[in-house]
Amino acid sequence: MIATRYANGTVSMTLRLMQAALLLVIAACSASPSRSAQASAARPFRVTEVTRFDSPWAMAFLPGSGVRLTNTALVTEKPGRLWLVDVATGRKQPVAGVPRVVVSSQGGLLDVVVSPDFAGNQLVYLTYSEPSPNGGSGLAMARARLAGIGTSPQLQDLRVLWRDPSGGEGGQFGARIAFAPDGQSLFLSSGERQRFTPAQDPNQPLGKILHLTFDGKPEPDNPMAGRTGAASILITDPPRDTEAAKSAAGRRITWPGPNLTPAETWTTGHRNPLGLAFAPDGRLWSTEMGPRGGDEVNLILPGRNYGWPTVSNGDNYDGVRIARHSTRPDFELPKVWWNPSISPAGLIIYTGALFPEWKGDALFGALSGQAFVHVRIRGDQASKADQWNMGARIREVEQGPRGEVYLLEDDSGARLLRLEPKR
Repeated sequence: MIATRYANGTVSMTLRLMQAALLLVIAACSASPSRSAQASAARPFRVTEVTRFDSPWAMAFLPGSGVRLTNTALVTEKPGRLWLVDVATGRKQPVAGVPRVVVSSQGGLLDVVVSPDFAGNQLVYLTYSEPSPNGGSGLAMARARLAGIGTSPQLQDLRVLWRDPSGGEGGQFGARIAFAPDGQSLFLSSGERQRFTPAQDPNQPLGKILHLTFDGKPEPDNPMAGRTGAASILITDPPRDTEAAKSAAGRRITWPGPNLTPAETWTTGHRNPLGLAFAPDGRLWSTEMGPRGGDEVNLILPGRNYGWPTVSNGDNYDGVRIARHSTRPDFELPKVWWNPSISPAGLIIYTGALFPEWKGDALFGALSGQAFVHVRIRGDQASKADQWNMGARIREVEQGPRGEVYLLEDDSGARLLRLEPKR
């Protein structure tokens, strides 16, 4: 704090106003994790438009087994389309054989990732919202072989590995896949579908991060390995807020076969984890969209409970208050959070060489914040670094083969942008 003293004990009104303004600036630039990062003035990158898509959601590069493949990426569009795109030329090819999806404001064809052994097996993994026999839709994860690259690309031998059989209404699917660093298992984020209370129900996969084998089965080293859940669960429609959710009416559905949700669960108490990525040191990080405020970056640790909907650093959209994280030390605290919201989406941990100042740090898009965000990662700690205004909702961030960074805008007419260092 700056204090100005005069021998006669008086301070001019002009100086008082200047001092107050300066204090406001200092407060706004605070490094506290509770404050929204200030828009960074200077961009260390130049931006090039590659091509455009209709409501894209995710992007994944094919590994570089040759010059042709190093520039080739898969891009999903929510309406149910999958594309191969050459990022050097912008040329797009549709990929046939995509599964049927239920399209909504937040549902459709969602994540795409390539197998750690893609060079040997040509397998890709997809998440999407599928029709449910119980009505509505449910999150599903499937695997298929990508054939016909360079000629007539198509998905072959598609197999559903995991699904939420409960169905019902609501958005917020989560739906992100991250492969474990040893390449032997995967993690899947599952949002709570705007229903609140399932995030704390061990019998439902909603509001969880799951740890699965490549065949969609529970990993044997999970915190609740070997346990099964209830044979029937209560499905509710999205209530208006966290308080209404506590007494929301619903309908019971019978789980088809053994309920393996507890055995699949790695962490619980999540709202809508839209980013999931491993750092080079093996730590798993997630971006999570909060309610009205309370967006988070979390370090994902086995068996931990991240508190939603019991606690949040934001409130319900209708203004109903939610208890703060500080009131419940038994829940895992976010490493960084935002209030007001920026709506964090797709996440990478940067490992390239083109932007050495970002190496090992988190980069992600912001939807309502219309920004490209940089969060500094140091071991198990995180802090806000930069937030660049991009003038559009940013859905996805992906690292290219040379260390360049790609951003996918949201909605129709969305641009695929390439970021490279300024010359």
